[in-house]
Amino acid sequence: MKIAVAQINTTVGDFAGNMARVLDAMAKAKAGGATLLVAPELALSGYPPEDLLYREDFSRQAEAALQQVAAAAQGIAVIVGYPRTERGVRYNSAALCRDGKVADHYDKQKLPNYRVFDEKRYFEAGHVPLVFEHEGRRIGVTICEDLWFPEPAAQAKAAGAELLLSLNASPYHLDKLNERYEVMRARVRETGLPLLYVHWTGGQDELVFDGASFALDAAGKLTYQAPSFAETVDIVEFAGSAVAGSIAPAQSLEATVYQGLVTGVRDYVNKNGFPGVLLGLSGGIDSALVLALVVDALGKDRVHAVMMPSDYTASISVEDAREMVKILGVKYSEIAIKPMFEAFNAALADNFKGRAEDTTEENLQSRIRGTLLMAMSNKFGDIVITTGNKSEMATGYATLYGDMAGGFALLKDISKMLVYRLSNYRNTLGRVIPQRVIDRPPSAELRPDQKDQDSLPPYDILDAIIERFMEQDQSPETIIAAGFDAATVRKVVRLIQVNEYKRRQAPVGVRITPRGFGKDWRYPITSKYKPQ
Repeated sequence: MKIAVAQINTTVGDFAGNMARVLDAMAKAKAGGATLLVAPELALSGYPPEDLLYREDFSRQAEAALQQVAAAAQGIAVIVGYPRTERGVRYNSAALCRDGKVADHYDKQKLPNYRVFDEKRYFEAGHVPLVFEHEGRRIGVTICEDLWFPEPAAQAKAAGAELLLSLNASPYHLDKLNERYEVMRARVRETGLPLLYVHWTGGQDELVFDGASFALDAAGKLTYQAPSFAETVDIVEFAGSAVAGSIAPAQSLEATVYQGLVTGVRDYVNKNGFPGVLLGLSGGIDSALVLALVVDALGKDRVHAVMMPSDYTASISVEDAREMVKILGVKYSEIAIKPMFEAFNAALADNFKGRAEDTTEENLQSRIRGTLLMAMSNKFGDIVITTGNKSEMATGYATLYGDMAGGFALLKDISKMLVYRLSNYRNTLGRVIPQRVIDRPPSAELRPDQKDQDSLPPYDILDAIIERFMEQDQSPETIIAAGFDAATVRKVVRLIQVNEYKRRQAPVGVRITPRGFGKDWRYPITSKYKPQ
């Protein structure tokens, strides 16, 4: 039996576009000799639809799209994910379409309700397995979270399934593919059945989905692996106790994360209809990496880099910025902010009389730059991509309405140490970031001889504390017991807490780690809680 895996890139609410992708995959499947096509979880509506699911017209459009797919299912069977509504109750479902109609359906049984997931807000759980016969073989259908628990797979096995089929919309984070392997192998061991895991790829707001569909034989051996972050319609063959197909080579962590960031910004910009992007290029490593990423995502003709030097900007920062834009060939502007900074200081002189200069004047420079970028965004329609990283977002080492001003925060979930790793990785593909940018101590360049480490712990220590406290929910005393300096831990934890109000006003950005400052970080701004 030949099965087509539709690893496609869908968009929430784009019923016509999503349906077209499924129909195109059907044509490719038929051309490849497949008699069964499998599309991902909620492929017709896109994932996650969130509160659009409350709209009755959304449900109508989903059903209409399903009927059109079913009508086209002639000479091939199709399994496709969609939101099913029955008597006012919604289900996360998979439809089996063949012979021009919807022949059956399966409702997801295990609804995730943690981190970025809140499916219990929208769906009711199903209870009945679906095992259908195709070309003399019996196939059991499951949806994503179902196979993270033993019961749905056991149900399918008891109903006579010879193959476990899983439709997925599983957001990417670091090492997620290995997590999937581990859990799916547990289901294979329990049931003795081979498994085909079908996934979608692309970006949806802050989430990215990595594709990487795969199959395991009845012994848990990998027998098919689709590439990460690429649309593809692969033909696999189910024979005996295995589903076999091509196996894409494994990638390094840096390569996968880099592709995830490229996918996230490309789909956010394109799916929302922006003609191009703007970014402030400072000569530092964060903006250098962002420039490389957006050029790889969109092409040089859709990128405009703006250098906005002040009296505190080092000459080498300007030189490095100019070198990088020359290498990449993007549009480039330089706007000196000294006249504006002086005008603001003069306007505020009476109010600030008798007070020494402090971070107010530093932040004013950043806010001037943010205003200039947003003015250019208004004039030309391009979206501003901010350049702050996760280490800065965590500790508030960023200026509200300054370098945080923009529409998409590409490095929002990338720690400073990972910024260095990604920059070095990108240069292995072709030098685009001057080595001096990578080697120089990082600085905001808002006062003379300023260095990040004047205000923050060394980044390797800072990032480790952030990961433990924010991503792993470790208490300060646990982090200190692991060998970290007590005063440093308390300082970092306090900075994370007091800067929640800033992060709540930050743009969305690509989620890369198991927990980012977005959908899966819901801390109150007003709180007297003190971690022990």
